[in-house]
Amino acid sequence: MADRSRKGVIATLAPFDARFVARGGKCTVLEGETSDTVQFKRSGANGELTVAADRFDLKAKLGFLLGAFATTIAGEILKNLDALVAKSSAKPAAKKAAKK
Repeated sequence: MADRSRKGVIATLAPFDARFVARGGKCTVLEGETSDTVQFKRSGANGELTVAADRFDLKAKLGFLLGAFATTIAGEILKNLDALVAKSSAKPAAKKAAKK
């Protein structure tokens, strides 16, 4: 289940890559055996998110303008990661037996 959660996070981040790149950013996904890392860089922000089976590690450096919104940005990141983990951790619904 932990590996599924890890891959789910990376898959969920994929759509954000296009929007990030459209704003002048660059994202790179580095897949590893025990963790995956998303590196990001754009004007005003750079860092990396490492996703392992049992933890997330986010290191980000915000420029002057984005730094003013650091608390809001951190809150949104936590909210979205919590929702993603909850969704990924949910057990699949049991299949109903087919009626004859």
